[in-house]
Amino acid sequence: MPSPLNVAVQMDPLETIDINGDSTFALMLEAQARGHRLWHYEVRHMALREGPRHPHGRLVAQGRPVKVQRVPGAHYTFGDAETLDLGAMDVVLMRQDPPFDMAYITATHMLEHIQPGTLVVNDPAAVRNAPEKIMVLQFPHLMPPTLVTWDPAAIRGFRAEHRDIVVKPLFGNGGTGVFRIREDDENLGALLEMHFARSREPLMVQRYEPAVRLGDKRIILVDGEPMGAINRVPAAGEARSNMHVGGRPEQSALSARDREICAAIGPTLRAQGLIFVGIDVIGDWLTEINVTSPTGLQEIARFDGVHLERAIWDCIEAKRRAARPLATPG
Repeated sequence: MPSPLNVAVQMDPLETIDINGDSTFALMLEAQARGHRLWHYEVRHMALREGPRHPHGRLVAQGRPVKVQRVPGAHYTFGDAETLDLGAMDVVLMRQDPPFDMAYITATHMLEHIQPGTLVVNDPAAVRNAPEKIMVLQFPHLMPPTLVTWDPAAIRGFRAEHRDIVVKPLFGNGGTGVFRIREDDENLGALLEMHFARSREPLMVQRYEPAVRLGDKRIILVDGEPMGAINRVPAAGEARSNMHVGGRPEQSALSARDREICAAIGPTLRAQGLIFVGIDVIGDWLTEINVTSPTGLQEIARFDGVHLERAIWDCIEAKRRAARPLATPG
């Protein structure tokens, strides 16, 4: 029986989560069932101390021990608040939701200070270098035609070439700000003006794939290996398949093309310490690699009876045992 791990979970407020859909909650339930000790903290409560060694640790956070249960309205119980030495934890789960902004980037820099003594999942440097829609650009042969730019003229030229396009914020999430723009749509100019008036970030533009009407498949990879999938079908009159905006989850199996895509990207994910990853596939094309706070565990469990949180914790425990003796916080 593996020794209990001390696990700090960096995430959004527990009172805001949907316990029937949240993947972090599933990970916490599984950790607790294995006897691991859990603490919860929010990223805004982190502090990095530099200079002479501080007796309470270098990277700390104000957090609380927590126990979780699948009871609506009573799904967590906190202990007393305390200062956590994150460098004395065995594992930190970095699970706060995007947007991937400078606050998110800063948190990845701070978490690097406790490596390799503490196992951070996913690896913070890899997350910083591969947010949602960036890492996918390393695999152009697997993608539909794609453009990343600040240049409105380049976007108009891309639409002229492909006629039907999808425009989305490069660092967005949950389907927010995603638009389908056909060749005769007169709103492209206004959309670009609105985006660039509010943001200094580029846009990602992709050829619209009609196969999305049949669904946008979310595939979960654990340490580079595909473990399960769900299909997310857009609601009637909606171009987006995200469940946040009404997408309907359906049971789905991995196709030969899905396995080909996973075989191509899996070694890179494994080498970079990206243990829990969710990729999006429309038809035959890889559209996103999600590494910040992937979802889908509970939906896959409901359809297939497969609890991928178990595979994730098997992997975490194996990597922790291989790294160093277990830590003792305090």
